[in-house]
Amino acid sequence: MTKEHRTLLWAAGGAWLFDAMDVGMLSFVIAALAKEWQLSSAQMGLIGSVSSIGMVFGAVIFGILADKIGRKNSLLCSLLVFSIGNGISAFSTSLSLFLVLRLLVGAGLGGELPVASTLISENTPTASRGRAVVLLESFWAAGWLVASLLAYFVIPVWGWRVVLLITSLPAIYTLVLRKHVKQEHEPTTINRKVPFMQRLRVLFEPAYRQRTIMLWLVWFLVVFSYYGMFLWLPSVMVLKGFSLVKSFEYVLIMTLAQLPGYFVAAWLIEKWGRKRVLGGFLIGTALSALLFGNANSVAMLLVAGALLSFFNLGAWGALYAYTPEQYPALVRGSGSGLAAGIGRIGGVVGPVLVGALIQQGVSVAVIFTLFTGAILLAAGAVFFLGQETMNAVLTDGKLQV
Repeated sequence: MTKEHRTLLWAAGGAWLFDAMDVGMLSFVIAALAKEWQLSSAQMGLIGSVSSIGMVFGAVIFGILADKIGRKNSLLCSLLVFSIGNGISAFSTSLSLFLVLRLLVGAGLGGELPVASTLISENTPTASRGRAVVLLESFWAAGWLVASLLAYFVIPVWGWRVVLLITSLPAIYTLVLRKHVKQEHEPTTINRKVPFMQRLRVLFEPAYRQRTIMLWLVWFLVVFSYYGMFLWLPSVMVLKGFSLVKSFEYVLIMTLAQLPGYFVAAWLIEKWGRKRVLGGFLIGTALSALLFGNANSVAMLLVAGALLSFFNLGAWGALYAYTPEQYPALVRGSGSGLAAGIGRIGGVVGPVLVGALIQQGVSVAVIFTLFTGAILLAAGAVFFLGQETMNAVLTDGKLQV
């Protein structure tokens, strides 16, 4: 990777960090809002699900725009939508208004992630492409760490509104992206006038049909499990008898394991290949979820939570590296965005399901066993339906394996 490649990675990584801050912060904000607004567990789950509904539309819309107006312009627009929505939501006075604004924030957030990973995938040498995208994903862990620190030190003193104002800063960061993401980073042979339905048909041509089905299934199950588990982590700790501040402290400790998870995945992905790393880390996630759900001591909770963070976020990095490599440039943005959009539907279902199950008195152990099964199913889809794309050459035309 040249200096220009690294600069582009850091520029896109900054946007990724801000998005992770918002998702990480939301889990703490939900726990704080539950106390301030006397929310039921179902209402708490609804907040996370509304954000995911926005991400469904954002991933699809901005993914399509990436193929129509370019990766850079789509990325900038998604960040502005995300930032403006966050800034306004800090002044919410009711759950209804907060939900509407979270829909807007989710749209920007959902659009930024697949577009940024596509941008990095297309502009990194083949030998280090997968590693670069996983390293891009590692900024997610940094964002979660910042969110955890802000939640621990800021929310108890200044409240949740201040941290939401902080997460509106990406509006300023778009100036950095404008400087470091240049026109030459865009594919040169994409026909911008190709209608969306024609692009969609390409995804289901014989050459790409199995890849599309595999991605949609894996994305749905991974996002369903991730948002069902991680948005509820602080609240689950409260349910297990810890104070709100203590639950924030424990989640911060668990979050520290995300960074080594990314770095190990980044190191392995160019050695073992995409399928082995993604499938292996998903199996590790499933076993960790089972252990966390059945943990009956503080030490076991922290160990299981750290393992869950390590394996789950490493799997996310591999998934983002794997997804853009499935399609030619003509539909790479649309294909990645649609896969992420299908996944975000899982993000809608997960938090609501957890809230409903908790309200019905279902134990945390049973809930996390459900997520264990979903993640194992995703791992099976990768191993049985996926094709290895390590060392495949991404061209403006077709993927050459």
